[in-house]
Amino acid sequence: MNEQIKQIAYRLSGLRESLDLTVEEMAESIAIPATEYTRYESGEYDIPMSVLCKIAQQYGVETSTLVSGTEPRVQSYFLTRKGKGASVERTKAYKYQDLASGFKNAKSTPFEVTVEPNDLPIHLNKHEGQEFNYVLEGQLMLHIAGSELILNAGDCIYFDARKQHGMKALNSEKVRFLAIII
Repeated sequence: MNEQIKQIAYRLSGLRESLDLTVEEMAESIAIPATEYTRYESGEYDIPMSVLCKIAQQYGVETSTLVSGTEPRVQSYFLTRKGKGASVERTKAYKYQDLASGFKNAKSTPFEVTVEPNDLPIHLNKHEGQEFNYVLEGQLMLHIAGSELILNAGDCIYFDARKQHGMKALNSEKVRFLAIII
C-alpha cells in the first residue's frame, strides 16, 4: 500500500495512544466499527478523508497534521500557489491537494481533488458536516442520497455530507474539482 497511507496510519495510532484510548474507544468516538478503525491503523487500507476530518474535529487536531505530519502555524492568511498544495495521494483513483494546510484553526477544509478514470464501482462514504464541490475540469458523476448527478466544468453542488455520496470520472478523462468540507 501507499507509503503515505502508512504514515497517516502511524500518526493515527500515535494520536490514539497519546490520548490513552483503546481502539474500541477511538472507533466508538467517531462512530465506526472497531474492526474498520483497526484496518486504518494497520496502514494497509485507504483511509477516507471523511474519517480523517472526523478524527481531527473530535480530538481538536488539524486535518493537515494527520495527513502531512506538519503542524499548521499561520493565523492571518495562508497562500497556496497553483499546484503547490500539500499533496495527498492515497490511491491511484483519487489525489487531494490540501489548500489550507498551513492555516491554524481553519473552519473548513478545502481540497483540490483529482479523480482519475477507472472501471471500479463508486465507493460511497458519508461524514459529518456539509460539503461543497465545484468542478474545474472534466465531467463528474456524483452519487448522492440515492440520486445520480452529472456535473460539468463550472457546475457546483452543496450538500449534506451525512448522506451517502461518491464520485466517478466520466468519458475516460480525469476530473478536477474544488471540495470544501465544512
